[in-house]
Amino acid sequence: MATPQAIAPPRTRSGSPAAGVQHVNVRHVSGFTVIGNHLAQHAELSLTAIGLAAHIQSLPAGARVGIKCLTARFPESEARIAAALRELEAAGYLHRSRLRLPDGRVVTRTTSYNQPHTTAPAQAPPVAPRREPPPPIPVETRHRAAADLLAGLRRHAPQLRLSAMDISDLAPAVTAWLDRDVRPATVQHALTSDLPTPLRHPAGLLRTRLTTLLPPPLPAAPEQTAPGTVPLQDCDRCERVFRAPEPGHCRDCREAESHRAA
Repeated sequence: MATPQAIAPPRTRSGSPAAGVQHVNVRHVSGFTVIGNHLAQHAELSLTAIGLAAHIQSLPAGARVGIKCLTARFPESEARIAAALRELEAAGYLHRSRLRLPDGRVVTRTTSYNQPHTTAPAQAPPVAPRREPPPPIPVETRHRAAADLLAGLRRHAPQLRLSAMDISDLAPAVTAWLDRDVRPATVQHALTSDLPTPLRHPAGLLRTRLTTLLPPPLPAAPEQTAPGTVPLQDCDRCERVFRAPEPGHCRDCREAESHRAA
């Protein structure tokens, strides 16, 4: 009788994971949008908000992104899309403001940020007759302040000695803190306190702290209204502007909701 032989299971190829996601990447040469991991892997945003931000960032300037338009485009409800837009506003990826047109109509203007609360570069001033160099634009000024803060960390913690490349990579994350009205001394304390010993990768530690400890944006200051004047509100469903003591739905949306409930 032949002796039974045990057959060993096939070995997993070296470097190939046995489980989890595997990527097959093809380089895009046209028709693509760059999305930062700070958005795609955001720890607090819902999946609806992350997907909605990616969609909005892929649209051309001037595209309509009101709740009605987005509801017509996607299967999510108006309430869910409105909640996702509020998430993106709180996280600094969107800003919505009211704008009065020359004909008296009030519309909502939406600004999308691919980095939380960055600003578009200011337009260059007209050329002066003496050809003097223009002053630095606000983005350059904030970036320089962030870079100076990072370069000076080693004065307070010698182990935080960063290369010029590390400072260039981390400066936008520091700028996000400064844009949220965080004082430089507070940023410095968050980056230099309770450092591990030994510290093997200072740039990696700072990147983690700048991402995970980023404070939320300050809430908008309440609008000043004349005594007895009912403030303007944006309808949570159709974004129409109406007067009411508190946010909610306009009269048409309330009547439509009551008809559906009946």
